Amino acid sequence: MISPQAEELIRGFVEQSKQILRDNLTGIYLHGSAVMGCFNPEKSDIDLISVVDRPLSDSVKKAYMDMVIECNARGPAKGIEMSIVIRDVCKPFVYPTPFELHFSARHLEWYKRDPDDYIRKMNGTDKDLAAHFTIINKRGQCLYGLPVNEVFAEVPDSDYMDSIWEDVSEAPENIAQDTLYLTLNLARVLAYKEEGLVLSKAEGGEWALHHLPAQYKPLISSALAAYASAEDPAYDETLARQYAEYALRRIQR
Repeated sequence: MISPQAEELIRGFVEQSKQILRDNLTGIYLHGSAVMGCFNPEKSDIDLISVVDRPLSDSVKKAYMDMVIECNARGPAKGIEMSIVIRDVCKPFVYPTPFELHFSARHLEWYKRDPDDYIRKMNGTDKDLAAHFTIINKRGQCLYGLPVNEVFAEVPDSDYMDSIWEDVSEAPENIAQDTLYLTLNLARVLAYKEEGLVLSKAEGGEWALHHLPAQYKPLISSALAAYASAEDPAYDETLARQYAEYALRRIQR
């Protein structure tokens, strides 16, 4: 369950999106931890996709980004992650998926420093959208507008796998710096590869406890405990690298 504060923030995001985008707005869809039962305001962001019928002018993008920045300031620790896409790329599904506008907390300073530059450059294609659309199709929530099945086509298995592989392909090199995220994300990618399961990070960790060798259970258990709390413990970096290498070998079989 998400917090009352997060629910209020989401309601405000929807209402302001309707005011800014008006008759161009097809729908707004919630995905990620907020719909998968593992939202933690200390560790999670709020994941949103806004779908429009037509491309946006720069002035509308500026108004929308100003609204997003204001919402982000009142959001959870990791803020808001959102993308605007045109309905035509959702059904039939286009991969890599074009987007009109994107924001996450790591882009905050860029936007504050030079909003015009941000609006000019923050568009293109994003492989992550295949994963986001898959979650929307399987477990997402329509907050406003047309139902999910009218807007989103099923994402082909190969595109979804390519999308989530991007997140973990360099895990052995990166896991020491981002142990919690990569430990759980490797688990859910492996669960999809071996059993076709579309899981949250927390569900991926639970799956791994029952399907991976016992030597990795302390690492996975620590990551799961940290993901559900405000803590971020010290991890055994050697074990984490070994785990990443093992998980990638299984994924690549």
